[in-house]
Amino acid sequence: MDNNQSNPKNTKARAVSGLLWRFMERFGAQGVTFIVSVVLARLLDPSVYGTIAIVTVFTTILNVFVDSGLGNALIQKKDADDLDFSTVFYFNICMCLVLYVLLFLVAPGIAAFYKMPELTPVLRVMSLTVIVSGVKNVQQAYVSRNLLFKRFFYATLGGTLGAAVLGIWMAYRGYGVWALVMQSLFNTTVDTIILWITVKWRPKRMFSIKRFRGLFSFGWKLLVSSLIDTFYNNLRQLIIGKLYSADSLAYYNRGYMIPNVFVGNVNTAIDSVLFPVLSGEQSDRGVVRNMTRRSIQISSFVMWPIMLGIGACSRQIVLLLLTEKWLPAVPYVMIFCFSYALLPIQTANLNAIKALGYSSVYLKLEICRKMVGITVLLLTMWRGPLIMAASNVLISLLNQAINSWPNRKLLGYSYKDQLLDIMPSVIISVIMFLIVWSLQRIIINPLLLIVLQIPVGIGVYIMGSILIHNESFFYICNTLQEIAAVRELKKHQ
Repeated sequence: MDNNQSNPKNTKARAVSGLLWRFMERFGAQGVTFIVSVVLARLLDPSVYGTIAIVTVFTTILNVFVDSGLGNALIQKKDADDLDFSTVFYFNICMCLVLYVLLFLVAPGIAAFYKMPELTPVLRVMSLTVIVSGVKNVQQAYVSRNLLFKRFFYATLGGTLGAAVLGIWMAYRGYGVWALVMQSLFNTTVDTIILWITVKWRPKRMFSIKRFRGLFSFGWKLLVSSLIDTFYNNLRQLIIGKLYSADSLAYYNRGYMIPNVFVGNVNTAIDSVLFPVLSGEQSDRGVVRNMTRRSIQISSFVMWPIMLGIGACSRQIVLLLLTEKWLPAVPYVMIFCFSYALLPIQTANLNAIKALGYSSVYLKLEICRKMVGITVLLLTMWRGPLIMAASNVLISLLNQAINSWPNRKLLGYSYKDQLLDIMPSVIISVIMFLIVWSLQRIIINPLLLIVLQIPVGIGVYIMGSILIHNESFFYICNTLQEIAAVRELKKHQ
């Protein structure tokens, strides 16, 4: 099996190239998805989104069995071959069929628990995405392992565009929640088909119990970690759906989704590229440390101004895109913006731990974080959805410290050092937030206001980076110049 990861000529060039393609794929797809979600939010009632949010929780949890564990084990294993990939492929297919049958059978019970009989058929149809994802998972691992992220770009964009047309048409025709269900199923199916067409790898007629055990010994800890994390992250939505109204869940979900369009793409792109690159350099901890540090600096430089900028413009964004009926989602948007700004340190630290092969440490960290998080959740769940959302900021701060703790010894890179590395970007972002936020005291018209806020925010952030000589800003500028120079050189060869 072709393995582009061995003996890389230029790790930095391959990582940057992979990251650019991953950014293009995520932002291209999510840009289309965001536009479609705006159209659908205008056509559909908030209660419809409350229903689909509950269904999505269950399908997301089941997809963890497909997307985590063994897929990461294939990426981390240095000498993974066709036997490893084929073994995981056949196991995934069997696992997904079992999971689908299980959810099909328990769907009526879930509907009865939430006193929403319409959940039964919706759950049974939407959970078909689990089977489709099982077919695609090993192809995704192959692409990530070999940094072939251009394949993701074509597959994801193709599925997203087709699903956009279908979803809007069904919503316009009055299909309600089924517009969202079929949009999701169509997207996953077309994504899988395109990926299979563009990626050369195919499963062979081979299976090894021995290889499976070896991969599982590494992957099961990551699988359990992801299950805990996914269940925990969606637990608030399950509780809000049970204790409060479908509308409350819809506002919470929409407040979560708006910043997630940006942060989810940045974080996913960095996560999917950083892990295989670090895995390829796992024998040299000095290189891993430097790459982890650079990842924290760059991702924080990008994430903080985006999140605080969205927070400052949140009311105008909701008014212009979703109309006044979604205004109760504004405080949720602001809360999640501050919470998500803290993600880069968590992502980089966890990728370093995974790449070095310490999946047991990864699992222990997951358990520790969730014990803290559940304690906070139990203290806030009876105080309303807004307080439950606000507790995420405190939890994110605690998670930063917890995730960074092992790398103090593993890499000689302490939490204090990490905070010092991101502090320039944080300070400039806070100043930018205050300036952009204050503009709403001068201008009332939401369209005119946001048209002014965006360039002012960008200008303040760039000027601030230059004035304090932010290392990340100049690193990005130099890297872009290097890429442009290489492309220019290739044109003349």
